[in-house]
Amino acid sequence: MTGKILDGKLFAAQIRGQVAEHVARLKGSHGLTPGLAVVLVGEDPASEVYVRSKGKQTVEVGMASFEHKLAADTSEADLLALIAKLNADPEVHGILVQLPLPSHLNSDLVINSIDPAKDVDGFHISNVGLLGTGQKSMVPCTPLGCLMMLRDHHGSLSGMNAVVVGRSNIVGKPMAQLLLGDSCTVTIAHSRTSDLAETCRRADILVAAVGRAEMIPGDWVKPGATVIDVGINRIERDGKKALVGDVHFESAAAVAGAITPVPGGVGPMTIACLLANTVTACCRANGLEEPAGLTA
Repeated sequence: MTGKILDGKLFAAQIRGQVAEHVARLKGSHGLTPGLAVVLVGEDPASEVYVRSKGKQTVEVGMASFEHKLAADTSEADLLALIAKLNADPEVHGILVQLPLPSHLNSDLVINSIDPAKDVDGFHISNVGLLGTGQKSMVPCTPLGCLMMLRDHHGSLSGMNAVVVGRSNIVGKPMAQLLLGDSCTVTIAHSRTSDLAETCRRADILVAAVGRAEMIPGDWVKPGATVIDVGINRIERDGKKALVGDVHFESAAAVAGAITPVPGGVGPMTIACLLANTVTACCRANGLEEPAGLTA
């Protein structure tokens, strides 16, 4: 028997549909159009594709899209000046600076110059602190998407054993905070964890976000567990390029109760949650009720 495939494409389409309804309501009732500004420095091909996709989906749900493409040699002062301008622009409710930045730019300095209320990536130190202390914050998009998928599949997560493999600031740590917020018992594991296999086998919910291709085999998965695979790794297989997760899909799917595929699992949820965060930011900025079901 194979575990249920958690279809991220389908679920992301539902989230975008909800976002579009909220956007229409904000326009019709309040004359407000949520606006998302994306800043891209340099010409990283993967980032360019991602930014183009963000812009397209932003417009499709009825929001305003502001794209700022800067040369790779843009100075830190010029980038900070653009962010200050976007911070002050009432038509911009969400600001996202596409990472990675060229090496001469200080990513932490740049991210922390964004108004925390407009930080729809949830990376600003203020939002990290708010999330860590259980207060209202902007939540990083990928962990938020994972949480939405888990809630949709399980309903309540209360009392479940969750293991997050990976301790990055972008996924691992905020994912653990969100699961704690939903009353899971949470373990953060990583490459230095002693007997990682046994730690994974205890998980009712296993979130793999370590960035190593097919590192977690099926015999590390507890029978019936829900597996959320955040990894996106490009490998060569049989002379062809393939996209795989951090979990060995075939062997894990044979024992898991539910599992996200790669591609088509967590990936599509990230942009959907970025759009959701922008609507949330717009509502908060204008003292309006936040959209139900689109926040943590």
